[in-house]
Amino acid sequence: MAKDTKERILMAALDMFSKKGYEGTNIRELAASLELVKSGIYKHYESKEAIWNALLDRMIAYYGEHFGSAEHLPPVPDSLEDFVSMTMRMVNITIHDEQIVKTRKVLTLEQYRDERARDLATKHFLTGLTEMFTRIFSGMMDKGLLKKDDPAMLAFAYTAPISALIHLCDREPEKTVDAIRKIEAFSRHFIATYGVK
Repeated sequence: MAKDTKERILMAALDMFSKKGYEGTNIRELAASLELVKSGIYKHYESKEAIWNALLDRMIAYYGEHFGSAEHLPPVPDSLEDFVSMTMRMVNITIHDEQIVKTRKVLTLEQYRDERARDLATKHFLTGLTEMFTRIFSGMMDKGLLKKDDPAMLAFAYTAPISALIHLCDREPEKTVDAIRKIEAFSRHFIATYGVK
């Protein structure tokens, strides 16, 4: 029961932080959204900062498990079409998984206030993606699927426009269908340019 309440607190905090930011969220409102009193929150977390840190820990684990990371790589694709499919699965998760969307919003809001949020934003929006795709591209080159090139530069060139379109979906959800279409077209252009037939 206590574990369920702790999880409910974190999910409610994620929702509030993604809308109001850390500073704009107070414990009284968080407790009320869960039909608890403030002391009910403090029974599980000693402070708002403790909730924040527990939430960041949970977000890291959830993101790695559902999306992937340099530490939790998806398998190297066996074909160029598998690569496009893998990319689109990852894009669909990151655009449609509510917790990942809220996590991205929290990191976007809080990266200027909190050093840990800044580091996570850099990792999730840039360096982690580049590291993950560097290793994927290196594996695809080893399998003879991609032309030999600098896998880190290819990873950067591949992930930057996709990441920009994903952020567009957060800002302007009405453009999501078009953004997904552009990402798939870009992925196919990429394999047409760098793939080995």
